Amino acid sequence: MLKIPIAAWIANAAACLTGTYGDVTRQAEAAECSRQTVYDHAQKVQAAVAAEHSGGPTHAELIQENEHLRQENARLWDWLAQTIEFPASKEHEFTVTATAMGLSLNQVLTLLALILGTHARPSRSTIQRRIQAAGQKAACVLKHLDRQCRTLVLVGCLDEIFFHRRPILVGVEPTSMVWFLGQKADDRQGATWFKALNEWPALQYVVADAGTGLQAGINRVQQQRREGRLALLENGWDVFHTTQEARRVLRLSWSRVERLWEQAEVATRQVAQAQQQGRDARCVAAAARSAWTKAEAAFARCERSEAGWRIAHAALQVFRPDGQLNDRCWAAQQIASALPKLLGREWSKVCGFLRAPETLTFLDRLHRQLREAQPDEERLGALVRLWWLRRQRPRGSPSGPTAGSGHVAHLVQMVVCHHGDANWQESYRRVARVLRQTVRASSAVECMNSVLRMHQARHRTVSQGLLDLKRLYWNCRVFREGKRRGCCPYQHLGVKLPSYDFWSVLHMARGEAT
Repeated sequence: MLKIPIAAWIANAAACLTGTYGDVTRQAEAAECSRQTVYDHAQKVQAAVAAEHSGGPTHAELIQENEHLRQENARLWDWLAQTIEFPASKEHEFTVTATAMGLSLNQVLTLLALILGTHARPSRSTIQRRIQAAGQKAACVLKHLDRQCRTLVLVGCLDEIFFHRRPILVGVEPTSMVWFLGQKADDRQGATWFKALNEWPALQYVVADAGTGLQAGINRVQQQRREGRLALLENGWDVFHTTQEARRVLRLSWSRVERLWEQAEVATRQVAQAQQQGRDARCVAAAARSAWTKAEAAFARCERSEAGWRIAHAALQVFRPDGQLNDRCWAAQQIASALPKLLGREWSKVCGFLRAPETLTFLDRLHRQLREAQPDEERLGALVRLWWLRRQRPRGSPSGPTAGSGHVAHLVQMVVCHHGDANWQESYRRVARVLRQTVRASSAVECMNSVLRMHQARHRTVSQGLLDLKRLYWNCRVFREGKRRGCCPYQHLGVKLPSYDFWSVLHMARGEAT
């Protein structure tokens, strides 16, 4: 706010610029200000008049422009509050992490264009160099992490998958889902598998399919350990592949029965049509009888095969249909009674799987671990029965309360366990851990193969470096659902790291990784 009016400013300027001697003093006294103020007002008024007539923007225009600038500044501040900081380091992390997750190079480029703009995004060659460097770094980090995992990986599910006709040797620890083996090899022969498995001397039990090369490699490892008087490597054949093959054969058999049945029905309609038209139906009737004979015989064979497979499939379970714990003796008897029902060349592969002693290895291992968890046979039987009953409890229904003894049977069994041992809870936890971690099938490695197939579909070429990058990301990825949720595979396995974040682990110093 001005202390001296504008009119006094103009009067002061007039006295200074056009007045005679003594006018400045008199004007200063009249305006009640100092002589210096009069001179200052004269300069400012003269400058304002010169600026107004110099051809530049007027005062009103300057005010309007200033208002526009204020509005623009406010909008920029609003945008800044919503802006994500994306420096070069974050761009690098985004590129590598997205590739490790399975995004293709084109997808990464598209996302970077959305964030940075088409002209500001890095080039394709730059991204490729970053991914290649990250793959090399992942290989170095995995070398030290694998050394730490070697004493922790005791059980492995093994398989191979092909990328452009080149095998990838895959190994997964089923309890933690740690991907401990991901090697791009020239072949899948026994020597290749032997070399890969030799890197994991603490392995006690492996589950795999009946592949020739894979089994040859496992047999060589077993022979080497026997000669060196080391702990033997137990070999279990995968129940998953046996079940899958049996279902395939049954599906084909029932398709054949349906086809023969439809042909018999067509022949029957032809007989009826001939009789309706008054023609001789003896020829078509004979064809119809023959068609029905074939259809009924095929139906009977298929029913017999299905019944045989149900018997054999029950022998591959942890528990018998009556709730008793399965064992090799009972399972072998069931398989022996089922094999005569599985006739035909199409069942030869399934029968070969069932006859192999490795198919029931999981039962031998299960009983040995249970005896270690609870040496007393009577108490062990009671604890196993409790574990089974707890999983047979009927689920609650929204229509009404659950009836029957199923929902209290496990409570009665808990009383039985308490009478046998007052501190039965600790033994039960050990027994439950053994039963829960029993591995019959290589489902874990099949899960990993599905992930790799998805990645293969997005990448033109999967190099060993890219495979290492994906393996490191998988082992650091936190599970979001299921019994493993909240932790990553490395945490479930027991690997101690200062951080389990993928980007932090990738740039971890050598001492921290070991």
